[in-house]
Amino acid sequence: MTAPPSAALLAVVAEVEAHLSEAGWDQPPQLFALVDTEELLRAEPQLAASMGLVVTRPGTLTPIAQDPLAPEGLDDQLASVVFGPEVLGVVIAHEVLVLPPSAEAAVGDDVGAAATHPERREVRMAVGVMRDGSRESVLRLRAVADGEDELVTGGDLAPGLADALLATLDES
Repeated sequence: MTAPPSAALLAVVAEVEAHLSEAGWDQPPQLFALVDTEELLRAEPQLAASMGLVVTRPGTLTPIAQDPLAPEGLDDQLASVVFGPEVLGVVIAHEVLVLPPSAEAAVGDDVGAAATHPERREVRMAVGVMRDGSRESVLRLRAVADGEDELVTGGDLAPGLADALLATLDES
C-alpha cells in the first residue's frame, strides 16, 4: 500500500528534524531536496546501498541535503533556488526566536532585544512542501530550564516559509 502523500511528507519532515536535533541547537538553515526512494534506488544503486536505503513501502521519500544556507537573507537565497522535476518536494530546517504577542509589541524589529528578552523561545522549524502544494511542519521548541523540548506538528505552522519553498519547485 502506498503511503498517503501528506503522511510520507510528515514522516520525512520529522526525520529531518530528528536528524538535525542530534547536532544540537545553533545550526545554520539546511535545505533538503526530496526524491522518491524507489527512483533513487533504480538510478543510483551504489549510492543507495552506501546509504543503507531500502524501500519498505511505495511513496517513501529520501531527503538529500543541499549546501547549508546563511541565516541572513534566507528569503533571497530561497528565491534563487529552482529544483528540477526529479525533486518531488523540499524541506528546510531553520531556527528562529519567537516571542509572545505581548512582548512582540514592546520589542518590535529589534533583533538584539528579542534575543535577550526573558520570554523568548528558540524554535527549530522543519517545513516541507510537495509539488502538489501539500505541506507539513514540525516545530521543536527548545526546553526552558530543566524541561524537555516540545514538538508541535501541523500543515500550516509556517505559511510564508512554505510558500517560499513551493516557489523553489516552480520551473516556469
